Amino acid sequence: MVTLRKQYAVARPVYSDDSLAEDLNKVYRQHKTIVDHMRDYLTWDLKRAKNAAVSLLPIIGWMGTYRAREWLLGDVVSGISTGMVAVMQGLAFSLLASLPPSYGLYTAFFPMLTYFFLGTSRHISVGSFPVLSLMVGAVVTRLVPEVGAPANITGFEDLTQDQQRVLVASSVTFLMGIFQLAMGILQVGFIVVYLSDTLVSGFTTAAAIHILVSQLKFVLGLNVPGINGPLSIIYTLKEIFDQITSTNICDLVMSIVIMTVVFIVKELNDKYKAKLPVPIPIEVFMTAIACGVSYGFNFKTRYGVAVVGKMVSGYESSITPNMEVFQESVVEAFPMAIVGFAVAFSVAKVYSIKHDYTIDGNQELIAFGVSNIFGASFRSFAASTALSRTAVQESSGGKTQIAGLISATMAMIVTLALGFLLEPLPTSVLGALVIVNLKGMLMQFREILYLWMRDKPECVVWVGTCLGATLLGLDLGLAVGLGVELLTVVYRTQFPRCSVLANIPGTDLYKDRKDYMHISEIQGVKIFRILSPLYFANIEFFREKLVETVGFNPLRVLRKRNKALQKIKLLQKKEDGITVKGPKELFGPTEESGINMEEQDHPSDVAVPRVDLHSLILDFSAVSFLDISALKGLKAALKELIHVDVAVYVVSCDESILEKLHSCRFFDEEILTSMFFPTLHDATLHVLDKSKDRSPGWALRESRL
Repeated sequence: MVTLRKQYAVARPVYSDDSLAEDLNKVYRQHKTIVDHMRDYLTWDLKRAKNAAVSLLPIIGWMGTYRAREWLLGDVVSGISTGMVAVMQGLAFSLLASLPPSYGLYTAFFPMLTYFFLGTSRHISVGSFPVLSLMVGAVVTRLVPEVGAPANITGFEDLTQDQQRVLVASSVTFLMGIFQLAMGILQVGFIVVYLSDTLVSGFTTAAAIHILVSQLKFVLGLNVPGINGPLSIIYTLKEIFDQITSTNICDLVMSIVIMTVVFIVKELNDKYKAKLPVPIPIEVFMTAIACGVSYGFNFKTRYGVAVVGKMVSGYESSITPNMEVFQESVVEAFPMAIVGFAVAFSVAKVYSIKHDYTIDGNQELIAFGVSNIFGASFRSFAASTALSRTAVQESSGGKTQIAGLISATMAMIVTLALGFLLEPLPTSVLGALVIVNLKGMLMQFREILYLWMRDKPECVVWVGTCLGATLLGLDLGLAVGLGVELLTVVYRTQFPRCSVLANIPGTDLYKDRKDYMHISEIQGVKIFRILSPLYFANIEFFREKLVETVGFNPLRVLRKRNKALQKIKLLQKKEDGITVKGPKELFGPTEESGINMEEQDHPSDVAVPRVDLHSLILDFSAVSFLDISALKGLKAALKELIHVDVAVYVVSCDESILEKLHSCRFFDEEILTSMFFPTLHDATLHVLDKSKDRSPGWALRESRL
């Protein structure tokens, strides 16, 4: 049912851009130069210094307004709950990084200490993240393979294999932190906008597949060496199937039981999260039970089950990163820095919107950069955040990063005093916990159908990123995803939607003529709209669509007119007033659409092409910028139309584009500023008024190429 609308009536003159500027005293602004911006940036006062201090140390801002009576209990409960999950995930994700499990506890502790002071998010749980752990593990197994000699790197002498791997992991994490810190200082936090939600979804789904395959060897109790490089996932699956008959049944049964119980309880947590004060920490319970059963029945000796083994008691001394590892891992460290920041920033943004506070992307880069550098100095590996852990911290009552500090304290207590209790824990249990936590990422496969039905280019980005990262590895896969994403952007702008508009009678509204039945087109007038910026890649497409819209090629018409004109002049010289029929046969009717052959007002029956179009209006309301190539192409197209007696008007052109047209000397004796109008209706009324004075016939004038 159509509801009644309020009506309005506006009486005003018909404006062109020139008359509008003259009548309403347009202000011509002076834009700041680079020197002006630098002067403003380097000028400091007390207020700016205070803002800079709060920006660099966000804790100053929220600690001063901390409401202890209302928030402290929630932060404590949240910190304990998150700490138990962080300990279990730290142990499990260290397997992805190909490191001893105890170093996962380091990652749950050290990075949080600096993020507490430097981070702008009050809810994310800083620590290990499965995708980053897997990317670190790829570098570790490449430089220190399980089978064979390690890479020829100075500093590996007199180190055990585990110590070599810890050195590689901490060095690549240190380099990752340097990249993040440098990007934060250079204020390039906007780089995250190039990682669309679709790309991140496809990338994390591929990472989940890699993680799943990497954990199968623990779940099945197989001795499969780490494999890296393109198609590594296929080679790993081949190794697993070659050894499938050697599966440890105890590991397999225990993993299935763990995954089943954890999955069911997690589903119940989601279903009854409104009624539960805190989610049930089922991972902690199952880990404790598995430790007790493994110790009581001596799984290691009786069934050959691989266990966590000796846990590092306390914290080891700081470590210096290896420069040669920097050189070997720089290609992997940069995408790690981007992925770690992108995931953390996306999660932080969700909770900042929910709780109504702001986060600073550049400061987050600095915070994670410093946290990874500090953590790597104490043997931890790459840190970001995990959505499941952050959800526990927020849903259990966490209000600030005091909850994060308490969770780090929980990891410290386990490292210093309780680590020995985890020594009989089977590694298959950790693998099972990793796999069951992949549910959210693997369920992203459902997005394929949704994207295909609604946005096919986005679906291509998802599938391309996922396939690239799955088959080529996460580092190359991210590059492939970015390439596919940029190609879709180029495709959308290089071949944009163009339309011919017409007037809805009795209004000043203009819509695509294909979308409405009752619509009015003015005879001899075309209104053309392009929904894209104009630049070097699509200017030729724009000109082709323009020719298709007007129904003729102005250059071809111009050439035919010039030929006809030359023939007429030649006949006039030979015999005045000739009316012979011969020349007509030389210039017969053209087949070109939209062109008529005029046979009046010349000294003979020579066919002269004319066009049925007298005015063309270009709607530039969706054109956000023009580059030099497009400017030249646009100028050539307008002149071609003007030379065949088609008046051209441009409407709704942005001020920045007009300024560029003036600065690039776009206007001359043929292309005038009076051709530009503020709205479509102004230009249309101007055309109608001008067409009243147009003579019924069309006169052939001197044309030139």
